[in-house]
Amino acid sequence: MLQVILIFSLLLFSPFISFAQKGIKQLTATRIQKAPKIDGILGESAWKSANSAAHFIQAKPIPGKPELHPTLVKVLYDGEALYIGAQMQEVSADSIFKELSKRDEIGNTDFFKVILDTYHDKINAFSFTVTAAGVQIDSRYVASGEDEEWDAVWESATRITPKGWVAEMKIPYAALRFSDDDTQTWGLNFQRHIQRKGEDFYWNSIDPAVEGVVNQSGQLDGIQKVKSPLRLSFTPYLSTYAANYSPRLDRQHQPNYSLVGGMDLKYGLSESFTLDMALVPDFGQVQSDNQVLNLSPFEVQYAENRPFFMEGTDLFNKGDFFYSRRIGGAPLAHDQVEDQLGENETLIENPAQTKMLNATKVSGRTKKGLGVGLLNAITGNTYALIRGEEGDERKLLTQPFSNYSVLVLDQTLKNNSYVSLVNTNVLRNGAAHDANLTGMVFKLADKKNTYSLNGKGAVSQRFDSVRSAANRGYMYTLEAGKISGGIQYSYKHHVESSTYNPNDLGILLNNNEVTEKATVSYNIFKPFWRFNSLKAELGSEYSLLHQPNRFQRFSVFSSLKSVLKDQTKAEIWLRKEPIQSLDFFEPRTWGRVYRFPVNYTIGGFYAADERKRLYYDVSLNYRRFRENRRNTVDLSLNTRYRFSNHFSVNYTFDDENKNDNVGFVKAIGGFYFFGVRDVNTVTNTISASYIFTKSMSLTLRVRHYILKPGTANTNS
Repeated sequence: MLQVILIFSLLLFSPFISFAQKGIKQLTATRIQKAPKIDGILGESAWKSANSAAHFIQAKPIPGKPELHPTLVKVLYDGEALYIGAQMQEVSADSIFKELSKRDEIGNTDFFKVILDTYHDKINAFSFTVTAAGVQIDSRYVASGEDEEWDAVWESATRITPKGWVAEMKIPYAALRFSDDDTQTWGLNFQRHIQRKGEDFYWNSIDPAVEGVVNQSGQLDGIQKVKSPLRLSFTPYLSTYAANYSPRLDRQHQPNYSLVGGMDLKYGLSESFTLDMALVPDFGQVQSDNQVLNLSPFEVQYAENRPFFMEGTDLFNKGDFFYSRRIGGAPLAHDQVEDQLGENETLIENPAQTKMLNATKVSGRTKKGLGVGLLNAITGNTYALIRGEEGDERKLLTQPFSNYSVLVLDQTLKNNSYVSLVNTNVLRNGAAHDANLTGMVFKLADKKNTYSLNGKGAVSQRFDSVRSAANRGYMYTLEAGKISGGIQYSYKHHVESSTYNPNDLGILLNNNEVTEKATVSYNIFKPFWRFNSLKAELGSEYSLLHQPNRFQRFSVFSSLKSVLKDQTKAEIWLRKEPIQSLDFFEPRTWGRVYRFPVNYTIGGFYAADERKRLYYDVSLNYRRFRENRRNTVDLSLNTRYRFSNHFSVNYTFDDENKNDNVGFVKAIGGFYFFGVRDVNTVTNTISASYIFTKSMSLTLRVRHYILKPGTANTNS
């Protein structure tokens, strides 16, 4: 009822007047016969005669302000590639920030970005960025945001001049996806970032009060009779590993060596679709997970670090139904192995991950805006090795041969809208269960992109070994609100049935829930007093069990975020659960309930000026419970010192103290034991990077994690 009153009250507000956007700018590309040399010198005659894009408009900190130091951009093309030449004036060369960084990372530097909406659907686009130091960054804009893991092969060069800098790019058609029409019309925008002032300028003006970037682009005309070339690449690999271990402390160490090899393949099936394959993939070189001691009833969700599952996966992430870490993850029966040991048997080996045999994905988008994605991966049998007292050994199957697949159909619509269909499927050999999920995601916005209705829904199924029965569940979410302007608001209704389970190829920490959430925010995008921008948000959330219909929790929350004129950032937040909550998951047994006490949380965040040699940000979170001396204090500090434009060191410190924390211990004979404990978790991470050139770097990372248990009492 409270949420309904809140939303009704918001509707009484008149629409906030946003900054007026100029008409759509247009630029005609110039066809050339001879490609320019990519050297950061725009000396060829073709550059001098080409049409110019100029008169950039500031998006932040002062939306609508014309640029003081002019930017001039020209576009050429031939049968192979698109060529971008940009001249950016400055007060002097010393005014340009140019820190070196690793590829796909923007350091303390000026940069220039090109945004290409090749299907002109105002949702999906490619972006190519080059910093003043010459470092390349590329990404893809999709409906859910910006996919920074996407990578392409293209050329660029930069040059510092006495009064500015120059960026020159060659973007091959092999790096893009576009229709086969003889005449192409693309969405186009350019961005220039001036680090010393923290200013962003766009060729076609961007109104920060309007949701989205691609939908506010200009237009590129004049590209005719271009075709996507053959896109084919092979990347073979060879890896070797050595390990030295002992199954028991009283036995001699046993060396173990392995040699593995495989290949990555990329092939352009057409001008719009690409095939990616990983044959016998090995991901031993990727960053390891930040392991933690998990005391909660829910699994830990880890970030994806494997390149195959990070690059070009925007389609497969629609609706968040796909959790790629399931592929090659922990075997189904990994945690049950020790329960199956016989008398005097010893567990010798129990792999924590399944071995992937191959993975394939096909993705692209037609000229009518239909995106198609198909991903398939296969993992082999995984066994635990058990040794008897007499030295005899036996294998226990923990994960059978399995096939994982994801299919996505994504249709773009008018007005920055879309609708998507997603299907995930897992087939396992033998008696292990199979699983299937079918979901839909949509967004409908009005012509001015001011109001939207979006949502998603899914049905999950698990099949037993004889395929005779299915355990079905469902979920759906509906959210409506105002997404642009100074005043923005939304109302969200979310339902998960008690049998909804997407966890064979997705991740859901808990189901069986109905949630109502309402938020309203007031945004100031123009500088005033000491602020460049300000956002104030207020909301509430109410949650029930879906089956049976029982109250879970109620909370109200607020926050205030700001960017100050000295380029520092500050945020404060407050959250309160004013009535006792019911936790149905901490007891680890259905039907049991833990009564969670009334509590409130207050916290803050501050980030220093990123342009300084010494940068730091700090956050402090304090949660107080109406129960004994129970509280949680979480302190996080992140620092970075830049010794030069080549060398920097980062240090991160996290300290979480839970005093009088209450949690499940074990169940014995119908009694459920909870413990009252002090838990202190400390994490220290140090990383140092030396960037030799824009394509070569050396990085060292060390992480130390410790959990310090304090005094504890146990009650049943």
